[in-house]
Amino acid sequence: MIAPVLDDSTAREQRRFRRLHDLAAVVYWFIHASCLLVFFVTPTVTALTLCVLLLGTRMLAITGGYHRYFSHRTYRTSRVFQFLIGMVGTMAVQKGPLWWAAGHRRHHQYSDLPGDMHSPREGFIYSHYGWIFDPRWERTELERVRDLARFPELLWLNQWHAVPPLAMAVACYAIGGWSGLVWGFSVSTVVLWHLTYSINSLAHVWGTRRYDTTDDSRNNFVLALLTMGEGWHNNHHHYMSCARQGFFWWEIDFTYYVLRALAAVGIVWDIKEPPARVLDPAARTSGAGPVKLRVTP
Repeated sequence: MIAPVLDDSTAREQRRFRRLHDLAAVVYWFIHASCLLVFFVTPTVTALTLCVLLLGTRMLAITGGYHRYFSHRTYRTSRVFQFLIGMVGTMAVQKGPLWWAAGHRRHHQYSDLPGDMHSPREGFIYSHYGWIFDPRWERTELERVRDLARFPELLWLNQWHAVPPLAMAVACYAIGGWSGLVWGFSVSTVVLWHLTYSINSLAHVWGTRRYDTTDDSRNNFVLALLTMGEGWHNNHHHYMSCARQGFFWWEIDFTYYVLRALAAVGIVWDIKEPPARVLDPAARTSGAGPVKLRVTP
């Protein structure tokens, strides 16, 4: 078999892609390793405060921004606030909002089937973090996020997603010194990563199933508390087009409460709620598959 011949520009682009991919892997494991410095720096009040604040703020940017807004468009907001939540989301060091949203839309299309980026059916480690190093998922699938790609500022943010977290790391050092950098940036980032990953991995193997979806999604109270409401994953896969993932009052969904507070002061609006037919107990055993993803500009 004769290998295809690549022109110079294509070969250069592939080499550039490989270098960036390898660099990202080095940075990823370096941030993990830097957490060991907690044994060598004093955990000051300032550093611990940075850790808690940055963990909570960036978690909200992922759950309420990257997930419920960019991926599913479950509420509306201004163009300025759209950019703001995208910028804070990049500080979570989970790449840009268009890449994240496109990948998540892919996940719902192929959930726990071939083509899913991070199904536990491919192995727990792969679904938790191994998929990050799979070059198949490196490209931003702009064809999946045309509603977002029409905003040049989001395209810019998606391309330069490394700039805000780098600025945040510098700010942590400026505010709290080495302790602020280690606790405020490294520790909070690694904890945030693995809490986010837990929805890809644990929420498809651990918990209960209220709805008979076509995937393995599960509701998990513990994960819901740790991820500000994302643990109501079976609810979400049954009906993904609403901002509320804890469908019932006893299902704590902190992200939804924050969105409601923002709506009360006019920052967001048109928050989509689960319709009555979804909340109807008969829907739990109807065997109906998950609602297809519908995106409106």
